[in-house]
Amino acid sequence: MTRTPWVVGVSGASGTPYAKAVLGGLLDAGQPVDLIVSRAARLTILDETGLAFRDGRWHDDLTTWLGRDLTGADLAYWPPGDLAAGPSSGSYPARGMVVVPASTGSIAGIALGLSKDLLQRAADVTLKERRPLVVVPRETPYTRATLTHLLALNDAGSIVLPASPAFYAGAQSVQQLVDFVAAKILDVLAVEHDLLRRWSGRLGAGRDGGRDPAAGSAPSPMPDSRGGLTAGSRSSAED
Repeated sequence: MTRTPWVVGVSGASGTPYAKAVLGGLLDAGQPVDLIVSRAARLTILDETGLAFRDGRWHDDLTTWLGRDLTGADLAYWPPGDLAAGPSSGSYPARGMVVVPASTGSIAGIALGLSKDLLQRAADVTLKERRPLVVVPRETPYTRATLTHLLALNDAGSIVLPASPAFYAGAQSVQQLVDFVAAKILDVLAVEHDLLRRWSGRLGAGRDGGRDPAAGSAPSPMPDSRGGLTAGSRSSAED
């Protein structure tokens, strides 16, 4: 059976917790993943977490960053300067790609087809092969140039999914807000997860744990190891 991974590109924008949550969601779902971490993203990871990410020690460094045992995970890593890597070719099988977080520089490079590194080239391949491309910008406010580039990506068939968490699900921690964005990304990819409490159509459901008042009292959801809520009642939370 041909291995068909999701390509995950991490660029240098602030917001590496979003990348961590998406990677965790894909691995929890048993999905194969090809990872590309740009050179600038390594600086952002170091700045936001204090952790190094090195090509030669990527497996150990990724294990530390994600805080999970990667034994048995279907995971491959490609250095950002390797333009001969698998994801640089349309003949390399892949289901699609997520750029999370997406810096304004990576957005411009993908929109203009610059392919200046493997992340941009893999995204360009994803577009030309008509595979799903999800771009997750984390920048505010946007300049006209970035808005133009995002519109170009939308018109080219990609999904622009800003890192904008919602608050209706009663999030009580930063991690739950991060998980909400990761959940929306996984929804677009049609990957199953339990990262958020979905809208039920009833106002205030997020404040009372989502229970129906007519059903009587219900136990409060218990925090999980990441500060979220247990499955079934869980709250959502540059180059």
